[in-house]
This record gives sequence, C-alpha cells and structure tokens, in this order.
Amino acid sequence: MRNISEKKRVVIKLGTSTLAHATGKLNIRRMTNLVRVISDLHNSGREIIMVSSGAMGLGAGKLGLPEKPRETKMKQAVAAIGQCELMHVYDDMFEKYSVTVAQILLTKTIINNSSHCENFKNTIETLVGMGVIPIVNENDTIAIDELELEIGENDSLSALVASLAGADLLLILSDIDCLYDDDPRKNPDAKPITVVEKITSNIENAAGGAGSGLGTGGMSTKINAAKIASEAGIDMVIMNGKNPELLYDLFENKEIGTIFKANKTDEVTI
Repeated sequence: MRNISEKKRVVIKLGTSTLAHATGKLNIRRMTNLVRVISDLHNSGREIIMVSSGAMGLGAGKLGLPEKPRETKMKQAVAAIGQCELMHVYDDMFEKYSVTVAQILLTKTIINNSSHCENFKNTIETLVGMGVIPIVNENDTIAIDELELEIGENDSLSALVASLAGADLLLILSDIDCLYDDDPRKNPDAKPITVVEKITSNIENAAGGAGSGLGTGGMSTKINAAKIASEAGIDMVIMNGKNPELLYDLFENKEIGTIFKANKTDEVTI
C-alpha cells in the first residue's frame, strides 16, 4: 500500500527532458501545466522544494545556438545565461498562482561543509515556513564536474537536498515511466517494476549497470539518487513528467511510476 497522500514535505526534481523540447527551448505547454499542478499541491498544504535542470538548454536556446556548447568555459557561460532565463520563467509562471519562488545554487563543496549545510537547512526552513517554493540547482558556473562528465548529477543533488531538507518524499520527473526489469527499447516484453523494497544488484542491473543509462533520462543516476534517499529514510518515486496531471493520481496513492521504499541507515553516503 502506497502512502504518498501522507507526504507533506516533497522535493520535486525536474529533468531537462521534462522542461524543454529537443531544440533546448522551453516546452511551454508542459511547463505551464507543471507549474499549475505544483502550485495546486502547494496550496493543498504540501511543502514543495524543487530541484530543476534545464539551465544550459535554455541558455543555448536563448542564444540561438544550434546545439549545446562542448567547451567547458562556454558551457559555464551558457548555463549562467540559462539560469537567469529559467528563474525568470519560473517567477513569472508561479506568480499567476500567487506563489513566490526563491533560487538556491549549490555546489558539492557547500554540501560537504557542515557549517554551510546548516546555513542551507536554515534557509530552506525559513523559506518553506513563509510559504515560498525554493528552486535549487547546481552552480554550473562554479562546479564543473557535471558539465564535463555529463552524468546527470542533478538526480543525486536532488536526493542530497531531500536529505538535508528533511523531506518525506523525493519525486523525480523524467522522460521514463518507471523502472523496468529490462531495457524496454530493446525488449518489448520488459515488465515494469512498481515497488522496490531494497536496491539489490538485480535492480542495479535492470537500470543498466553503473555508468550507463536506461532511456534518455539516465536510470543509473536515478538509482544512485534512490540509494541516497533510501538511506536517509526517504521514499523516492520515479515517474514520467510528460503528463503533470498524473501527479494528482500519485498523491491519491494510485500506482504511478516506481517507488523506492526507504531503508534508513545510521549514515547517509554523500
């Protein structure tokens, strides 16, 4: 039995594939629907924290570049432009529903510093207490690991944010419906896995193994995020973000996506 309806503090991670078209430019219809549904969930009393990708794609689109740049310093510059654009869009869209948003940019250096972590927690608590939705992203102009390796680190970042923020649920929206027992692109008989009680080697193999991805969303990084969340005592759900209305079904305990059940340990691996 799922108990998603009981979750109050929710971290929602939005992937680039959910926010943008293949051109890198904003998917206006989908993002408009996402903001509307998230605002409604917020109005229902849930405390929402967002972790958003998409800055580089939007920056490239705003500059009219035919593709994302490959040189690191250009990636940093484009990400800086895109981050401004991304927050402008969020601020404008959420304002229509009288919801205030705030921007927080993180690096792993900040997360690994105990005093900085406390500052982050205090800021989150204050913003959430005021009814504000914090929107978190990695500071790509400073932290270049993700830019150089292109490993979808915002999945892991969202799990760390959920842990530090004391969330009840981590929700990752991507371009995949759920975890399958095999690659559905290659095996039409691949079966969905709706509940993961514990992340085993079989589950990791189903995700394509370390360093690889199942589907364009990159399932292996999501498994890593699930490990972090699970060890922190937080349930995590992976679902497709193409139809934001399904979020209502999820919070009515209907079977949407894959839920990774929490298995709290004494330490969280960061």
